[in-house]
Amino acid sequence: MNRPNLRSRFQSVLSALRGVQLTVAETDNTFYTGGALSSYYRDRTDWDRQKIFAECLRAWRVNPLARRITKLIKQFLIGEGLTISSTHKATNKFLNDWWNHPLNNFKHNIPRWMDEQTRVGNLFFLCTVGVDGMLFVRAVPADLIKDIQTAENDVEQEKYYLPHDIQASPWSAYDSEIDQDSFMLHFAVNQPVGTPWGEPDLAPLLVWIGRFSAWLEDRARLNRFRNTFVWALKKKWQSKAEKQQRQAELNANPPAPGSFLLLDEAEVLEAPAPHLESHDAHFDGMDLKKMIAAGTPFPLHYLAEPESTTRTTAEAAGTATFRDLEQMQTEFCDMLSSMARVALAVRKRIRRGVNPNALIDIGRPDITERDNSLLSLAVNRIWPPLADLYDRKLIASQELLRLVYRMAGENYELKAPEGIRRPVQPPDESKVVNDPGEENE
Repeated sequence: MNRPNLRSRFQSVLSALRGVQLTVAETDNTFYTGGALSSYYRDRTDWDRQKIFAECLRAWRVNPLARRITKLIKQFLIGEGLTISSTHKATNKFLNDWWNHPLNNFKHNIPRWMDEQTRVGNLFFLCTVGVDGMLFVRAVPADLIKDIQTAENDVEQEKYYLPHDIQASPWSAYDSEIDQDSFMLHFAVNQPVGTPWGEPDLAPLLVWIGRFSAWLEDRARLNRFRNTFVWALKKKWQSKAEKQQRQAELNANPPAPGSFLLLDEAEVLEAPAPHLESHDAHFDGMDLKKMIAAGTPFPLHYLAEPESTTRTTAEAAGTATFRDLEQMQTEFCDMLSSMARVALAVRKRIRRGVNPNALIDIGRPDITERDNSLLSLAVNRIWPPLADLYDRKLIASQELLRLVYRMAGENYELKAPEGIRRPVQPPDESKVVNDPGEENE
């Protein structure tokens, strides 16, 4: 029998591949052959997403550790509250009216939005436009949204938001090109590339929070039963009936605390207790808590676990913590700024006084007060040499202010005021010490 040559082998393989059909249709939104980047590999299923949202909410309700992490994020990122302002006078007035409107009440709602963002990673805002162009904002729970419909060739262009209620109409996404009486805004954090949904900050912690809770409950139960004991009376009984009679007597009349129990020399009374050695489980609990802390921006001593942390190690651990919190704060403030620009764009269609392109500043608290002392120390040290260079006309006023603002941690807007240079005092000749060599000459 003749063996097939190499060419015939390749032809048989190619003919087999032609008969294979791809399970996923290829579109512009497909990255890998046979799989869609937006939903097939990277996005969660509806059931899995709803389960994660529900478990994060339940953990926040019943688990003190999850509640503590959520509150810590809110305390650092929001602090005493956020404010809004603009350099444009009319725009600034409208933004403050919109911010403090009783139906918006950002001061009350922002902390709740921050908690919701930590729990589900997605914020949906149903916006309604008033007759005067005022934008009213209402947060919609993410678990009410079943799916996000995007453009066919671009996941980042969101079009509609489908509710779980099949009888309800979908919510339209904001479109700056058309007039809309109502629309929905969506902001996501921890968002994988190629999917419109974000991920909760608590999602990777759920498994380890559950394991830590189970470990803690088991440890408490073991410690409870470790301290329990029963009395055991040892004696060489003549018969089983005698043993049962003695047990019945003790059960009917158990010795009271502080009383005397008389025994003969053949009886031995003991109190055996289980030797569980549960103190060795301390290291397991510490490892579980370290795993939880690794998924948060906070070190262990922020989660009521001082371990062996000293002040030096605590300050060193604060660098990564503050960096992460600053990034989270910037993302949240950018979300509010984007929402404010939408409110300005809607307002401008009715009244022309506002400027949607004006500079919007979201006032935020400092992540740590320690930065203020370090920045003030830096300005105090850099100012004398810079001022001396400016007086000697070695640097311009704008460069002087840029460096000072940089040391203070503030943004410089290239608006240098007219500065006054101090006259440089010539050296006093009477105080100049002559060279001894010159006197000899």
